[in-house]
Amino acid sequence: MALSDVKIRKAEIRDKPYKLSDGGGLFVLVKPNGSKIWQQKYRHFGKERLLSHGLYPDVTLAQARKKRDEARAQMANGDDPAVQKRLNQIEAETQSRRTFRLVAEEYLQMARDRELAETTLRKKIWHVETLAAPLLSDVSAYGSK
Repeated sequence: MALSDVKIRKAEIRDKPYKLSDGGGLFVLVKPNGSKIWQQKYRHFGKERLLSHGLYPDVTLAQARKKRDEARAQMANGDDPAVQKRLNQIEAETQSRRTFRLVAEEYLQMARDRELAETTLRKKIWHVETLAAPLLSDVSAYGSK
């Protein structure tokens, strides 16, 4: 039986987690602390997998159903939705690191263009290259500079 927003909102809190099924593998996991998590159970190459779609009410019933349908379309193409989701997260992290590198390089170029005192310029370069090095070094692993 399909879920409704009212059923999810009024789901009682129990001592143990339980599921409210919507169909197609999609369900809401109601936890003892009251949180409600959208999850989807599916099989990929015979192996049972679990995909999380977010917390209710941050992710609405309609959004969760849309995510379920997208995941099913990926499975129809032979892809594993959980792997695709992780690859998308890695790509987003990579893009944000590249953005930081570009901002840092732009900042240093602006400092050079302002014709600051040599010691001030060296200090700014030191700040970026030394203090922000962990953020910049992650980018180099992806071949970006």
